[in-house]
Amino acid sequence: MIQGLDHLTLAGSQQAYETLLGRRAVDGRLQTGNVGLTFGSGGAALSAMAFATPSLDKAAKLLERRAVPTTRGRMLELSTTATHGVPIALVERGTRPAPSPAIVDEAAAVSALDHVVVRTPNPERAIAFYAGRLGLDLRLDRSNPKWGSRLLFFRCDDLVVEIAHDLERGMSDAPDQLWGLSWRVPDTVKAHARLEAAGIDVTDVRNGRRPGSQVFTVRSHTEGVPTLVIGGIGRW
Repeated sequence: MIQGLDHLTLAGSQQAYETLLGRRAVDGRLQTGNVGLTFGSGGAALSAMAFATPSLDKAAKLLERRAVPTTRGRMLELSTTATHGVPIALVERGTRPAPSPAIVDEAAAVSALDHVVVRTPNPERAIAFYAGRLGLDLRLDRSNPKWGSRLLFFRCDDLVVEIAHDLERGMSDAPDQLWGLSWRVPDTVKAHARLEAAGIDVTDVRNGRRPGSQVFTVRSHTEGVPTLVIGGIGRW
């Protein structure tokens, strides 16, 4: 049913994300190698995600069988009761759009999304929805008291939907929250230098959790979205 993540919607500035990604929007959409960004107003900073499907008709029928109410328009919008508060839609797509033109050296520009993070107070509920109803592939389920979290990694084409649960807060029936983004770059050092030169507040480059990776955190110009930049890795 799901081919990949088509786009994310942010309630923020297109110009800020052109600077962050090092790419120029085309017709109001910023496109990386594997996901696009669209921009709205109001709501949460990271306000919605839309998955790609080859057929909205078939997706609607399958979701109906899986007890997920939907509303059909230009997109197939899933009931936020079924998604536990996260605005999710499906869009019909043939081929993936080409990346937006780079306005900097490609090595210093964002090439793709590595993962999108959803926070949940109920990881078992999240597994039932993302794996059982959407059909995403649960690749890893890891609890780490050192991090204070339980992390679920769902493969979605060449990126990951990461579900994070705060172990100290325990379980509840509160809504999930679409929360943060991790962007992939070909050259971490060049990307870091470019953003720093643009006046963006970034942390020092450090080793990532995945072997061979380097990461840094972006602390400004993200329109309120927690943001990590990661390099030194291949596709998922």
